[in-house]
Amino acid sequence: MQRIVQSNSFLAFGAAVWPPARLPRLIPQCCRAMSSQKLLVSPPPSLLKPFVIPDKLLLGPGPSNLPPRVMAAGGLQMIGHMHKEMFQIMDEIKEGIQYAFQTKNQITLAISGSGHSAMEAALFNALEPGDSVMVGVNGIWGQRAADIAERIGGKVHQLVKSPGGYYTLQDIEKGLIQHKPVLLFLTQGESSSGVLQPLDGYGDLCHRYNCLLLVDCVASLGGTPIHMDKQAIDILYSGSQKVLNAPPGTSIISFSEKARKKIFSRKTKPVSFALDMSWLANFWGCDDKPRIYHHTTPVISLYSLREGLAILAEQGLEKSWKHHEEVTQYLYEELQKLGLKLFVKEPEVRLPTVTTVAVPEGYNWKDIVDFLMNKYGIEITGGLGPSIGMVSLGEQESRESGKFEVPPAMTDLARWVGGDNNFSSSVHSKVHHVSVFTAQLGYYGDLGLRALSASF
Repeated sequence: MQRIVQSNSFLAFGAAVWPPARLPRLIPQCCRAMSSQKLLVSPPPSLLKPFVIPDKLLLGPGPSNLPPRVMAAGGLQMIGHMHKEMFQIMDEIKEGIQYAFQTKNQITLAISGSGHSAMEAALFNALEPGDSVMVGVNGIWGQRAADIAERIGGKVHQLVKSPGGYYTLQDIEKGLIQHKPVLLFLTQGESSSGVLQPLDGYGDLCHRYNCLLLVDCVASLGGTPIHMDKQAIDILYSGSQKVLNAPPGTSIISFSEKARKKIFSRKTKPVSFALDMSWLANFWGCDDKPRIYHHTTPVISLYSLREGLAILAEQGLEKSWKHHEEVTQYLYEELQKLGLKLFVKEPEVRLPTVTTVAVPEGYNWKDIVDFLMNKYGIEITGGLGPSIGMVSLGEQESRESGKFEVPPAMTDLARWVGGDNNFSSSVHSKVHHVSVFTAQLGYYGDLGLRALSASF
């Protein structure tokens, strides 16, 4: 068998490098006859034109603009996904995740898929059919987690809060006593409302009731503190395309020792082979066994993820957290000068990576989106789930001078909407009558570009 594979490999290589004049000898007569038949589908004209991407400033919920260093990584040459050099890159990614998450967990790795894939990896591996799971639903991500858990046969108990709400320790303990879940899902950064969920003490509380804590930090990682080990978080995941400023398509995840024991003592196999942690953990070198092929990883995307993590490591978590906090505080002041009101009233639970404000009554958020795109090439987007109707504006910081600037687009938008730059009189006072919009607030490499979002 091995000799056959080697022979075929040699022929494939030879076909790629031998002179065209010698190739016909290798092609059977039937193949030449088949190739002479008229094609049913012609080459599409759209693919025969030059490939051009417009220059836009992405201030939506993600992805974010790529720093030059990350873009350069995406242009490097391919290597094999089972090469020793690739394993070294994977090990460096693991170390970067451990730093970003502040964990020493052995099972720490990247997923070949976006944040939704990491969410599914967490739930698919931690839950078995019939398990009781409690999900904090205060936005779109809790809704998605509940949906996924139901699909795999979990007994889902939703703790529902209106957009802008968050969960106290008392809320959680009441649910733990009532539902006796094996897993609690919380979103640290709920990007559909701009809420920062407190986490101190929640892991320890869950453990007192024999429950694991699963946290989504896709919209918050790198922009606000999180300490996986110190906060006793059992499963933590995030995405590549937010503050890390890497292309979308990969995500990162880590499992505590408590979570590992539950996963590897399952009575049933996870519903997904692609996301089966018993395979992935080995493939990513998280055990002492030789690595076994599981799937072909997106090699180029992992290059970019590695560089995104490297930039965060070089900057330092504390500096990144401080950077986001300072820019956000400045943003709050500038928004209020324009007459806008912040949606999240309690300052301590405002998400530093997503700012939510109210849109004047009588204006369609889609018109605002079109205005900034058509005039400035700035992407702002609609909301998700319970906060549909979202819009985002942009903010720029000069890292060289240390000063923060609000782009002309913001004040121009103020004039377009309010005339006198004062929105206060036109904002409806009742929350349920206000449309909502948000966008990811990401750190844009050395240029210091960050997105801000507005939610009403």
